[in-house]
Amino acid sequence: MNKFYKQNMALLGFSEVDITPAFPVETIGFGRADNVCRGVLHPLSAQISIWELNRTKGCLVAIDHIGFSKEHGNQLRQDISQILSIPKDKVMLCFSHTHSAPNDSTETEYFRFLCRQVKNGVLQAIKNMSPVTAAWGNTYGDIGVNRRADSNQLDNRIGILKVTEADSGKLRLLLLRVTAHANVLKEDNYLISADYFGITRDLLKCKYGCDVMLVQGASGNIAPKYFKSNLIPVDADDPARFCNSETALEDMAFEIYRRVECVLNNIKTHRVRQLEMYSVYQEFRADVPSYGRALLIEKEAKRKAGIDGTAWLSEVQRLLDNGARAQVETIEIQYFAIGNGCLCGVANEIMCEFALRAKEWIHNEFFYLGGYTNGCTGYFPTEEEYDMGGYEVYWSMLLYYIYHDRVFPLNRNSASLLIEEAVKKAPTFFKENIQV
Repeated sequence: MNKFYKQNMALLGFSEVDITPAFPVETIGFGRADNVCRGVLHPLSAQISIWELNRTKGCLVAIDHIGFSKEHGNQLRQDISQILSIPKDKVMLCFSHTHSAPNDSTETEYFRFLCRQVKNGVLQAIKNMSPVTAAWGNTYGDIGVNRRADSNQLDNRIGILKVTEADSGKLRLLLLRVTAHANVLKEDNYLISADYFGITRDLLKCKYGCDVMLVQGASGNIAPKYFKSNLIPVDADDPARFCNSETALEDMAFEIYRRVECVLNNIKTHRVRQLEMYSVYQEFRADVPSYGRALLIEKEAKRKAGIDGTAWLSEVQRLLDNGARAQVETIEIQYFAIGNGCLCGVANEIMCEFALRAKEWIHNEFFYLGGYTNGCTGYFPTEEEYDMGGYEVYWSMLLYYIYHDRVFPLNRNSASLLIEEAVKKAPTFFKENIQV
């Protein structure tokens, strides 16, 4: 391959680092009185990929974690951006949303350890940058179920970015985008685990002999079809729709592998001609409820989900006493667009309807609007979800308001506003469907 051609090729650097805690930590993901882990079931990992095309450079990091606070996410992104001499909005953190990983907000020593490991991984990835070709493909997998029994909405796309070495054509990386909660392991699991993400990566690495990254999509209301628990969890209580199995993690992984295997050879990689990474910002409001309404929600959450909302009620009362009637959240919408595909992410836990509506509006099956990007700041319900209430709208706020800096869901029309903005600000070349 001549020198001029290489200079106009996309470059990829990749590394994987271990982020498993070596000491007992408090986990986050279940509303339990005791969240201290009791050992390690599966190791946790972070995968770092650095992309460069001509003068554009970006970094995509996949982390086995439920999702950092905004403050911690921005801190790690800033550190990475300084190493790479790029703006922070060219660093994207994608969280698997496993419910069996440490709480970064309370475990400061663990957070520092994770950041050191990821930054070391960035340095490693810099050392193996090499020319690649790439292409996107979709397959469709049966790994998730809408938690609402009366809803058939489901984004079952498994997005595949296939990356090969430019010289040899050998597989270099598979980047998969999936949409199902990483809580195959339920509330009775006290062991550290990457959940089905780790099992899936291991299986695909073994089958294809290349590096593998998984990123989470719009799965706020999508529970895994298979689960492993001695309990009957609220989000998997219908045996006609969910399967409780000792091999649930492997079942999820094999379903993904089976679907990928069907299409992978048909995805023909090409020279990458477009690479963009940037962010836009949009402001949203969340009303502070009256104390009477808050009390009704707290009682419902206690009765139907066993959630204690005493502390949340106190915070609502404090805000009302101080004259607060609304809280404001500024949401970052970040884009990683390569070739004819685009990962578009926000920190919120968005519903599958976001992704479905976005791909329809933009007329492209390779536009993936997802959550858990650069952090996790609570559920973001659609208008339909908002009207139905429940865990994704109200009850989860009673547990996690302390991490999200607000006590109530974003206002009802916020979903449409965000989807419209995400599509409107997508890269021009992508909206025009220019191929790789």
